[in-house]
Amino acid sequence: MHTTARPRRALTRPFRGVGRPVAFLATGVLIQLGVLLVLALPWILFVPVAMWAVLLAVLAPTAAVALAGPLLTAAQHGRFRTRLGVDIPSPYAGRRPGLPEWIRSPAGRRQLMYHLLDGPLLALAAAFVMLMWTAAGAAVSVYAWLWLVPVDWRAGHPGYSTWAAYVTAGGAALLYLAAWLSGALSRLDTRVGTVLLGPSREEQLARRVDDLTESRAGLVDAVDAERRRIERDLHDGAQQRLVSLAVNLGLARVTLGDLPEDARRVIDEAHREAKEAIEELSGLVRGLHPAVLEDRGLDAAISGVAARAPVPVRVRVDLPARPSPTIEAVAYFVVSEALTNVVKHAEASGAEVTVERFGPTLLVVVSDDGVGGADPAGGTGLAGLAKRVAAVDGTLSVDSPVGGPTVMTVELPCVP
Repeated sequence: MHTTARPRRALTRPFRGVGRPVAFLATGVLIQLGVLLVLALPWILFVPVAMWAVLLAVLAPTAAVALAGPLLTAAQHGRFRTRLGVDIPSPYAGRRPGLPEWIRSPAGRRQLMYHLLDGPLLALAAAFVMLMWTAAGAAVSVYAWLWLVPVDWRAGHPGYSTWAAYVTAGGAALLYLAAWLSGALSRLDTRVGTVLLGPSREEQLARRVDDLTESRAGLVDAVDAERRRIERDLHDGAQQRLVSLAVNLGLARVTLGDLPEDARRVIDEAHREAKEAIEELSGLVRGLHPAVLEDRGLDAAISGVAARAPVPVRVRVDLPARPSPTIEAVAYFVVSEALTNVVKHAEASGAEVTVERFGPTLLVVVSDDGVGGADPAGGTGLAGLAKRVAAVDGTLSVDSPVGGPTVMTVELPCVP
C-alpha cells in the first residue's frame, strides 16, 4: 500500500491547492475584461480617423478608468483577500481621500499604473493559462471525446488509439505546466499588487513611525498614571498609618510616666524612627508624583521644590493654561533633578528657574552661578533627564563652561 501511495502523492503534489490560484487568476481576468471593454468601447462603436477623434477615443476611456480607480482598487483588494488570503493594506491612513486628491496622490498614480498597465498584462497571461487548462483538460479526456464520434469513423482510422495516447500524454504534461504557471503567475501578481495597490516602503515606514510614536505616548501616559496611583496609595495608606503610629507613640510617651527607663527609651526610639520614616516616605511620594502638582499645577509644585532647596532659587512660571499631566510631570522632574544637581555639584550661591510657553512649546530653563563643567555623560543625572525628556519628543541642551554659569534648556511639546 505504501509503495503505491508514495508515487500517487508525488504525481498529485503539483495540483495540491492549485484551485485557489486558478480562481484568483480567473477573477482577475473578469475584472480586467471590464477595464479592457471600457478602453476598447470607442473603437468598437466607431473607427476614429481624425487626430482629435483618436485622442478622444484614447483619453475618454482612460479618464473613465481613472474615475473608477478607487472602485477597481477595492475590487482587487477583495480578490487578493478572498482568493489568496492576502490582505493588502490601504495606502491611506484613516479615511480614504476624495477622487481629486486620490488622483494626485502617489498611491493613486501607482494604482492607476496597475489598472492600466500591469493588471491588463497579468490578465492576458492569466487568460493564456486558462486556455492552457482548457486545452490540457480536453487533451487528457480525448478518449472520452472519441467515444462520441461515429463508429464508422473509428473503423476507418485504425491508428486513432495511438494518436489519442500521444495527445493524452501531451495533455498530462500540459496540466503540470498549467499548474506550475498558475502558482507562479499568482505569486507574481501578488508581488506587483502589494507594491502598486498597497503603501510604498516609505509610507509603511512613516506609518510605523506614527504607530510607534502613538504607542510610546500611550505608554508614557500609562506609566505617569500608574505613578500617580502609587503616590495616592502611599499618601492615603502607608503614610497615614505611619502618622497614626507616630501620634500613638507620642501619646504613650507623654501619658505613661510610670514606665521603666528601658521601656521609655524603646518608645522614644520607636517614636523617632516613625517620624524619620514619615519624612522618608514623604520624600518618596514627592519623588513619585507630588500631590501639589496634580492639585495646584506646575507653579506651586516648582515653588515647593525651590523652597526646600538649601540655596536661594528664584522661580518664574508664566503659563496661560496647564499642559497635559504627562508634560507637567516631565517638567517638574526636570526642575527637581536639576536643582538637586545644583546643590550637589555646582557649589552655587543661587539658581533661577523659568517656565514659559511659546506656541506649542513649553520652555524650561534652569540656571545657576556655580562652577560649571556639567557633562551629561559624567553621571550627574543629566543623561537620565535627557532620556526622560526624549520620551515625550522633547529636547535638552546644557551650556556649562568650566567656571560657570550653567544653563540647562528643555523644550517640551506643550499639549493643553
